[in-house]
Amino acid sequence: MRNLVHATLLILALSVGVFAQAKPTDVEIIPDVVYGHKDGLALTFDVFRPKSKLNGAAVIFMVSGGWVSAWAPPTQSQSRFQDLLDKGLTVIALRHGSSPKYLIPDIVADVRRAIRFIRYKSKDWGVDPNRLGVWGGSAGGHLSLMIGTASDAGDPNAPEPFLRESDRVAAVVAYFPPVDLRLLARGLNPAPTGTVLDRFPALNFAKERAADYSPIMFVSSDDPPTLLVHGDQDELVNISNSKIIYEALQKANVKTEFITIPGAGHGFRGEAAKQANAAMVSWFENTLLKKERTTQ
Repeated sequence: MRNLVHATLLILALSVGVFAQAKPTDVEIIPDVVYGHKDGLALTFDVFRPKSKLNGAAVIFMVSGGWVSAWAPPTQSQSRFQDLLDKGLTVIALRHGSSPKYLIPDIVADVRRAIRFIRYKSKDWGVDPNRLGVWGGSAGGHLSLMIGTASDAGDPNAPEPFLRESDRVAAVVAYFPPVDLRLLARGLNPAPTGTVLDRFPALNFAKERAADYSPIMFVSSDDPPTLLVHGDQDELVNISNSKIIYEALQKANVKTEFITIPGAGHGFRGEAAKQANAAMVSWFENTLLKKERTTQ
């Protein structure tokens, strides 16, 4: 446990890695779809929709590193998703309110809101709301697991119709995720300036609320199929994080797989990135497209 605390405390700069460059397919890009506003700012995502082989399934990618959600021109982001697009899956690059302005509770609320909005508007993009997957690395892995393990049916009394939708997804892929924020939340006492912990101000929220944002606390038998991928040399988020939630998912009889990449650290590059990417694409093929295959 001491090693888990020590290594996990270093949390989270997302380095999903270098993905194989592929010749772009014919893709419709719908940029900056607004799913909400806060403090006068728009919350947005980009939709990447293949014009051929479209199969109705979609993967939501959590744009999050250290719980900071950076914007990039979608034409530059497309190559990261090319293997999914080539399989006919729509990809949605989801951004949330970033730290240091927003903390973990705000950020989780943002992604929950976005999933509900995507389900509500899914037909606009030819997407089946019951075949949504979610994927992310590091902070994005944490957020993906929060959606996978702690979804709900929505608020039937919400004034906005889309908030009455569920935020449930059908499949999850998480790279090197932190899973227990009870070890990390710092309350109103931020880490000393210049330390490793100082890099992650999103953790400066009330310790008594940390269990509410720890995926390990919510594992249950109705969770969606979940793939975990982690390097055994990760010095930022110790591999024990993936191990403990994998064991919990197994115990709950959830379809799950855990891939260890020997020699890989935090952020996959080179062959490690190719291996992780291939596993991610295969997982979504086998989970989100399964119904389609059985009806052909």
